[in-house]
Amino acid sequence: GIAGIFSYDISAPSVSSEELLRIRDKMINRGPDGEGVWLSEDKTIGLAHRRLAIIDPRPEGDQPMWSNDGRCAITFNGEIYNYLELKEELEAQGFLFNTGTDTEVILNLYLRDGENMCSKLRGMFSFGIFDLEQKRLFLARDSFGIKPLYLYDDGKILRFASQVKALIAGKGINVVPESAGHLGFWVWGYIPEPWTLYKGINSLKPGTWTSIDNTGIKKTGQFLNVRELILSQYSNKEIND
Repeated sequence: GIAGIFSYDISAPSVSSEELLRIRDKMINRGPDGEGVWLSEDKTIGLAHRRLAIIDPRPEGDQPMWSNDGRCAITFNGEIYNYLELKEELEAQGFLFNTGTDTEVILNLYLRDGENMCSKLRGMFSFGIFDLEQKRLFLARDSFGIKPLYLYDDGKILRFASQVKALIAGKGINVVPESAGHLGFWVWGYIPEPWTLYKGINSLKPGTWTSIDNTGIKKTGQFLNVRELILSQYSNKEIND
């Protein structure tokens, strides 16, 4: 389970460590093997993590994890299937590794490729990276939407977590019902993305990344649309036939 709070507006209050811990610990079922939290000195950004240790379960693999140069911290949920190939490629280019985790591969890949990194990842994932140099929070979710990632942005503070109920447990959100989410549940039996049952809490679309810096500048990009990919393959098959 991953979580974070970014007070990006100059008039926003400092990140509450108590709120961040409430969000994190609501997700103990997602990560019973360990816990971690980091809060910046100026208290504008905080990252938290509940760990289910699979790849390199040593303490060195705990999160939030830092890049070797101290520039970036990450909280990551998922598994990168091609991390060994990516690691070999990055090591050949001079990047150093202290763990055997796929988490550290994501960090170094971000340092090399920035927002273009996501198209190179094969697996299921959601993660948040805070770049101290750029004062920017970078979030991404895998192309099939296997791993969840929910956001709440009130115009001054952005909160994210792996679960809606975890965000609500933080008690920093105005919980107003979202009619689209409720209607979808009663009509189809599930809540259609990007909506949830609460106004303002939305999921990050699959195959999408988004970023926001300390001036409030936001960027969003899509690195893969599975539906369009499948349709294009069918179109190519018809042409070839």
